[in-house]
Amino acid sequence: MHVPVLLKEVLEYLNPKPNQNFIDATVGDGGHTKEILKITASKGRLMSIDRDANSIIRAKSELSEFGDRVLFINDSFGNLLRIVKENKFGTADGILFDFGMSSSQLENSGRGFSFKKDEILDMRFDKKSPLTAEDVINDYGEPELLEIFKKWGEDPKARLIARAIITERKRKRIKTTGELVKIVELVKRRSGKIHPATLIFQALRIEVNEEFLEIEKALSALPGIIKHGGRAAFISFHSLEDRLIKNWSKNLSKEGIVKILNKKPITASTGEIKSNPRSRSAKLRVIQIT
Repeated sequence: MHVPVLLKEVLEYLNPKPNQNFIDATVGDGGHTKEILKITASKGRLMSIDRDANSIIRAKSELSEFGDRVLFINDSFGNLLRIVKENKFGTADGILFDFGMSSSQLENSGRGFSFKKDEILDMRFDKKSPLTAEDVINDYGEPELLEIFKKWGEDPKARLIARAIITERKRKRIKTTGELVKIVELVKRRSGKIHPATLIFQALRIEVNEEFLEIEKALSALPGIIKHGGRAAFISFHSLEDRLIKNWSKNLSKEGIVKILNKKPITASTGEIKSNPRSRSAKLRVIQIT
């Protein structure tokens, strides 16, 4: 079962009120969305966006009780400005971004998001996108693999892993997560609780889905789609995302466009981490449009 992370803190900082309108830019399985909709009854509307068509299907089922108060959009949040205009949604009272993977994507997608299962090397959120993780692993040159492993994975063994992949694919095309994990494990030993392939899988997923480009496009649109006094909440799960949000917030704060509501990121309580280990790495930052 999917458990939304930092739910209490998200609701506290977004501070939804009856009849207000919100956007969930990464609806996933709809956990945060459901609680916001309960508070914004009876006329509050919520636009739910997700690149993954399967996530939209799951969210529609989870949120069916709210009827036409929810608008579902299968698209990337990088197209936020266009989505809002096309659907005549108007300015929102708040928006939520949860950059993490949903439990369903990790466990049931069959697209190779998790190194714990032997699946095809796909990693696309949107199945219509042309580039797959298999393409990256087999068609990128060694310098390109090294760059994404260093830039998006910050893996200290990036060069050795890139070289090992090049060597192995000369023998045969690398098609599954299991094959990739074996290559990584030959180069890199486990360090504590972190699996050797964690950073490589992160880097591949970011590259395949152009995740940082999409985040940057969404951030540039935010001041125009949130009301004055409205809030934006961001949940990140690794340092690259958190750093991007932190620097963007600082720059806009200096210009007087936003107010930073928490200078240090909010993290999960000991109790939440115990009941939902996935929340351990979650960081929440919130800004208010001035």
